[in-house]
Amino acid sequence: MNYLTEDAARAQIVRVGRSLFERGYAHSTAGNISVRLADGYLITPTDACLGFLEPQRLAKLNLEGRQVSGDRASKTIVLHRRIYESSETTTRPALCVLHTHSTHLVACSLLREEESELLPPITPYFVMKVGHVPHIRYHSPGSTQAAEEVADTITQRHNLGHPIRAVMLARLGPNVWHETPEAAMATLEELEETARLWLLARPHPLDESALEDLRQRFGAIW
Repeated sequence: MNYLTEDAARAQIVRVGRSLFERGYAHSTAGNISVRLADGYLITPTDACLGFLEPQRLAKLNLEGRQVSGDRASKTIVLHRRIYESSETTTRPALCVLHTHSTHLVACSLLREEESELLPPITPYFVMKVGHVPHIRYHSPGSTQAAEEVADTITQRHNLGHPIRAVMLARLGPNVWHETPEAAMATLEELEETARLWLLARPHPLDESALEDLRQRFGAIW
């Protein structure tokens, strides 16, 4: 694993949090960001605004999940740790997990609550950069049941040959993961833009021949 150094991780979390907040992807104290380190985890503090994070106040936890420094960790660390653990042996392992309550994604969830997939494959870049996004049934914020359901979904999709890098928690928001906060942010941006397009146009999905072309030419997983 190519872990970020702790200093680099702290800097990226603060920079990405500010960018998401200033561009409207995160609001108030909604959302959180974590990074897997060689010796543990960093995560934004509970009830922290992503636009005003301070590097030294980020919560640090050891590999067993016990906090060792910083402000009190977000309760979502339970979910984040399960994402790190369950994705570790897949082809899309998480080294950063990012969660927001992005407006268009939550709106899609409200309209498609009974669907197993949040969005159909409507653009080539959604297929290539994001891929399948399972829609996880509603659980209250911080629920351990949600954490286990997400972990099971990651494992199931990997076993089916469709590894994922995002899930949508019904009525709450997306969790996306990647190698760094900056890469996770790019994935979230593509996902939120796809949700916006879906709500605006309700387009037909790409047909199977178009999907096969993306698989052959770009290694897309769909």
